[in-house]
Amino acid sequence: MDHPSDRPRRLRTTPAMRRLVAQHRVHPAQLVLPMFVADGIDAPRPISSMPGVVNHTVDSLRAAADEAVAAGVGGLMLFGVPRPEDKDATGSCGARPDGILNRALTALREDLGDSTVLMADTCLDEFTDHGHCGVLDSAGRVDNDATVEHYRALAVSQARAGAHVVAPSGMMDGQVAAIREALDAEGFAEVSILAYTAKYASAFYGPFREAVGSSLQGDRRTYQQDPANRGEAVRELLADLDEGADMVMVKPAMSYLDIVRDVAEVSDRPVAAYQISGEYSMICAAAERGWIDREAALDEAVLSIVRAGASIVFTYAAVEMAGRLRATTL
Repeated sequence: MDHPSDRPRRLRTTPAMRRLVAQHRVHPAQLVLPMFVADGIDAPRPISSMPGVVNHTVDSLRAAADEAVAAGVGGLMLFGVPRPEDKDATGSCGARPDGILNRALTALREDLGDSTVLMADTCLDEFTDHGHCGVLDSAGRVDNDATVEHYRALAVSQARAGAHVVAPSGMMDGQVAAIREALDAEGFAEVSILAYTAKYASAFYGPFREAVGSSLQGDRRTYQQDPANRGEAVRELLADLDEGADMVMVKPAMSYLDIVRDVAEVSDRPVAAYQISGEYSMICAAAERGWIDREAALDEAVLSIVRAGASIVFTYAAVEMAGRLRATTL
């Protein structure tokens, strides 16, 4: 007969017992809702590959943002989708005060003030006619240093529009230091930088590219990280921290939980992880076919990200999860 203390099942007997002894928990305030706002549409437009997610008008964005804040979600990450005719080689519409992303930031800051954390994607890929995250040189390659100059202007415009956090996601060398310098010089020392420290060239971005109407031909493997490589994530982390990042990001999350753990073990700043479009959509698709329980799978997936070490999780399911978390703890 085994010793009584060798029977851990006693601590699993009821939901109340399991809640009491849970080692990891998810709170609504840890969740960030990514949101898309599009120019040139007069009603929310469903994104076919992302069930339940839409391209918003500014007005519908305002209503959805109110709902998310009321649910207790910790922050909102905005992505702007310009009209195709507004795109150009340098993504210039991204930094314009009347550009769709900056108009949306201004509207939400007026509505919500400091009641939530407004974040802006600080990248050019949505705004360029070639779909890359930076400007191209004469050989068609992304020019790192020229791109960083555009990021400076983009970040300042987003801060001026009302962003609490700017989030450079293009994986350019030196982007964090350049943005910090530009923000401070323009009087935005209080605006935080969320550095996309480990952003991998993943196969799971497909639905997102539909959402933003990406013009990309080819791939981004020359500047996003190789999925085969683990160790360089910490090297990127140390560089971002040295340059002044306030928070750091691992993207994708679910397929890169080892990277989340590696970064969390080293970082002395908050670690975020992004359950990206393909990771979200494959759960939804399997659930639509009756193969899995949608709510349970989403909850388990996000819990795994927190368990790996992330204190902030970006997920398209943030609002529905926040509602469930009010009733129970994962």
